[in-house]
Amino acid sequence: MKIAFIGLGNMGGPMALNLKKAGHEVRGFDLSKPACEKLAADGLGIAASTAEAIAGAEIVISMLPASQHVESLYLGSDGKAGLMEQIPAGTLVIDSSTIAAATSRKVADAGAKRGVAVIDAPVSGGTGGAIAGTLTFMVGGSEADLERARPVLEKMGANIFHAGAAGAGQTAKICNNMLLGILMIGTSEAIALGVANGLDPKVLSEIMRRSSGGNWALEKYNPLPGVMEAAPASKGYAGGFGTDLMLKDLGLAQENAAAVRAATPLGGLARNLYAAHSLAGHGALDFSSVIKLVQAKSA
Repeated sequence: MKIAFIGLGNMGGPMALNLKKAGHEVRGFDLSKPACEKLAADGLGIAASTAEAIAGAEIVISMLPASQHVESLYLGSDGKAGLMEQIPAGTLVIDSSTIAAATSRKVADAGAKRGVAVIDAPVSGGTGGAIAGTLTFMVGGSEADLERARPVLEKMGANIFHAGAAGAGQTAKICNNMLLGILMIGTSEAIALGVANGLDPKVLSEIMRRSSGGNWALEKYNPLPGVMEAAPASKGYAGGFGTDLMLKDLGLAQENAAAVRAATPLGGLARNLYAAHSLAGHGALDFSSVIKLVQAKSA
């Protein structure tokens, strides 16, 4: 298929490359020149603009930072027309950004008026999953549109779930990320406590991983440097999933909770702790760096 991929960051870049490796004709676009240059060196076709990227594309995929970026891309802003006015009827749009469910519904409604199918398909699995092609997709939209997208999604992920109608994928994603943010803080506290008592963090982490405290952070993403060689913590907390992105997702969860009158006290506390961590100058570091909040300074 001819695929346009807009947003070639830590997640989008590897996803686009996996589609290319699967034999699809992919043209990517990103505002970051270094990101484009890196992927061009890997053989990915790079367009000079979003309009050039979508020309002739059967599927348009986007992976952008926040709601305002998605809305601006597809619906326009500051008097400028959005991409939706240029996408031909019959095209399938897959937005894998993590944004507000209301924004996803707005884009889907705009697409329906022009005969463009839109699904929201945010992902879980981190940069490792993006590189390995083992992401989990949480899809909102019609079953027919999901089935049309499935052959493409399967080249980027190992698990595909239909969460419900437009926006449902986003709701599932913010629930997941709220839990992830809470788990990472709890895991960090437990490891920091053990280290403060003289325990070997590798041994403690393995004990907890195989016990009732086991979780994804202990399995794949240990927050303490030196425990897991491949984890962002052991790479200066570079790459991965930024603290500010986690803060954004926790904010989305709190906005949604307020709208439906749901009680999420731990989610609210987690959001405040990541906000404090970001204000301390760590917003660009991987979210697992939140362990710095509870580590002894000499650790």
